[in-house]
Amino acid sequence: MENLWITFAAFWPTLFDGLVDTMYMTFASVTIAYALGLPMGVMLVATGPDGLMPNRPANKILGMVVNTGRSIPFIILIVLLIPITRIIVGTTIGSTAAIVPLVIAAAPFVARMVEAALSELDAGVIDAAKSMGAGNFQIIRKVMLPESIPSLVRGLAITTINLISLSAMAGAVGAGGLGRIAIRYGYQRFQTDLMLITVVFIVAIVAIVQLVLNVLAAKIDRKII
Repeated sequence: MENLWITFAAFWPTLFDGLVDTMYMTFASVTIAYALGLPMGVMLVATGPDGLMPNRPANKILGMVVNTGRSIPFIILIVLLIPITRIIVGTTIGSTAAIVPLVIAAAPFVARMVEAALSELDAGVIDAAKSMGAGNFQIIRKVMLPESIPSLVRGLAITTINLISLSAMAGAVGAGGLGRIAIRYGYQRFQTDLMLITVVFIVAIVAIVQLVLNVLAAKIDRKII
């Protein structure tokens, strides 16, 4: 235990920078992934057989894109996206560069989470909105999304936790964050105590994110009820 404290004190500046980089990668990726994945999820539901705008070809194509994006292992995805990452951010190394593959990996996952959340909505609520003369986009914006907020928040927790794990994995191929510290110092330099500290940091972040978003979802649930 004493050795852990000594290591922690010696590497605190590095660990703090890694923590900041991990938070930056995670929350920037979550924001952009939801900006892309939320509309995709809405369209998956809307163009489905029982959706507001049934369109079998569009639904099949969008579903295939989402499934393909979800099926590629993240390490392979990082390598495949190297040319695109270089074009977008000008480099393939560092925290900012890692955001590109993180977003591409997370957006299809977000789309399926959104699809699942919207599919749980009671059809009677939508029928009631239709009977009052609401248009399709009004129903999506004013009925489906607001009613699904608790499920969407829980999905946000799962997505954020997955991205924390992926950001740590990205450290193996040049990204910043706690993953880079664990690989560079903990694994390559055989500093097991430092690797243990980075794991504790990551577990703590995951626990905090899960707790905060679960409490938020519960409060929203009570307000809706």
